[in-house]
Amino acid sequence: MQQFINNIRRELQGLYSHSELSALIRIILEEALNIDYIRINHYKINNLSLSEVSKVEDIVSRLKKNEPIQYVIGKTEFFGLNFKVTPDVLIPRPETEELVDWILSENTDENYNILDIGTGSGCIAVTLAKKLPGAEVHACDISKDALNIAIENARLNDVIVNFLQLDVLSVKAKQLISQWNKFDLIVSNPPYVMESEKKSMDANVLRFEPHKALFVTNENPLVFYDVIADLALNMLKDRGRLYCEINRALGEELILLLENKGFEDVELRKDISGNFRMIKGVKNR
Repeated sequence: MQQFINNIRRELQGLYSHSELSALIRIILEEALNIDYIRINHYKINNLSLSEVSKVEDIVSRLKKNEPIQYVIGKTEFFGLNFKVTPDVLIPRPETEELVDWILSENTDENYNILDIGTGSGCIAVTLAKKLPGAEVHACDISKDALNIAIENARLNDVIVNFLQLDVLSVKAKQLISQWNKFDLIVSNPPYVMESEKKSMDANVLRFEPHKALFVTNENPLVFYDVIADLALNMLKDRGRLYCEINRALGEELILLLENKGFEDVELRKDISGNFRMIKGVKNR
């Protein structure tokens, strides 16, 4: 088995760091052999079937093209839960887990009515539904393909989420959302990466992840937050809360945006790396 591992390492050397390689090798072998890594350490090379070897070779081939491992194996973990992912949805990030953790730390009433705008894979909505089993969770996205993945993830994690295909920037957005009762919480991780930031991004993100879910123009980078804040003012209950993941370069602008619209107790929060990546505002009575 060690020789087999060394072969994988040689194939991917130079593309990934040593720590990344170690993590990838573990994932590759667990996926191909369908056993946990503890047993893999005692697995004999002659026990690998041709189909298992072929699966490893296919995964390695795709990784050599910089395809994210989450897309290669079709799944990822978020907040301790398993999620299906495809190139139709963004790969859930650790900072989004921190946003969910913030929400859960401040909102312990399980009877909340919650809306997730731009749900993508459904990682936020599904996790909130799982952790707050008494909550009624709704989620929307412009992409039908993304919603199909989110629906699968709700089933995978045995939760009920009410999904709606919706372009939040459309004139009909308020009318369509208003079919639901007013919300205690609205959360969103909308597109916020400026086009000018592309040059500093990893090639695998640019090549494989959906640009519509990532990018906004340099001229109007807060376009989604502007619309979402207006929707929140209309659709939140009194003292309801709006939580958003944000571009770390736009925190001050977002504070002004929310305060100018009348939100109270506006708060920026840093992620584990020390960057301002989350914001909260409370609807005035």
